[in-house]
Amino acid sequence: MRIDICICTYRRPHIVRTLRSLNHLVLPDAVRLCVIVIDNDATPSAREAVESTALRHPLIYAHHPGANISDARNAALDLAEADWIALIDDDETADPDWLHALIARQSETGADAIFGPSRAIYPHAAPRWIRRADLHTQHPQTRRGHVETGHSCNALLRWGDAPWRMERFDLTRGRTGGEDTEFFFRLHRLGATYAIARDAVVREAVSTDRLRLRWLLSRRFRAGQSYASVATTPQVRTRLFLSAAAKAFASGLVTVPALIQPHHGVRWLLRATLHAGVCAGCLGLRQRQLYGADQTDPRPVIARG
Repeated sequence: MRIDICICTYRRPHIVRTLRSLNHLVLPDAVRLCVIVIDNDATPSAREAVESTALRHPLIYAHHPGANISDARNAALDLAEADWIALIDDDETADPDWLHALIARQSETGADAIFGPSRAIYPHAAPRWIRRADLHTQHPQTRRGHVETGHSCNALLRWGDAPWRMERFDLTRGRTGGEDTEFFFRLHRLGATYAIARDAVVREAVSTDRLRLRWLLSRRFRAGQSYASVATTPQVRTRLFLSAAAKAFASGLVTVPALIQPHHGVRWLLRATLHAGVCAGCLGLRQRQLYGADQTDPRPVIARG
């Protein structure tokens, strides 16, 4: 079993820590890895750091400029030749048993993709209410008992002989985010089956610029817009809009009294914002550009939809 681990990076020194964590992976004997790193900066700014990092596994570094995360992800897919691909972000580190747990869950379920959690590591400057609510940790979700989509921060996907081998990430979402949500929704409609491995953990270092309520609200609203891509017909879009509007209203009503405990109240506020984003997505409102607005200044995030 060969797995290509695909990582997109943009002006983020943490990529070295990400790569080093892969040296500590505990793998089944029959598994062989190759690591593909796509540098999405205008210049090959990550080349020296990536190529000087000692790895136990073969490494492919490619400079693919554009400051568009979808374009970078597609460049990685173009280079992938393995039976499976694994996805991890350049601000994350993998637990030693990360890939082993994904593989074990795939063997158990026969699913075409397995998603795992990304657990937040907070800096000392993080407010207490953010720590208590743990708002930056991402958990794969089920809907009516089924997994319909996933995220690219922690995934294992069938690739070599898959009928979706020629599918690619949507370039129009490459600067707004949500490209991974839409991509996995699309593969699901093509017949891909999904499962969750709760013990396949990667850890994300949360930067201080993300410790603001404004950032959290913006990200949650955009996530709702991305989720609306599940609605592919006017009828489904209408039903989803009405359901999301009702949930946004109900969550909003709970928010104010819940603010007695800030970490609890913010959870309800973010839930209301998520459903408001779904409504906006159903109406086709334009998503705000989050990535690549200024290629001359370092951006805090590129590899998260």
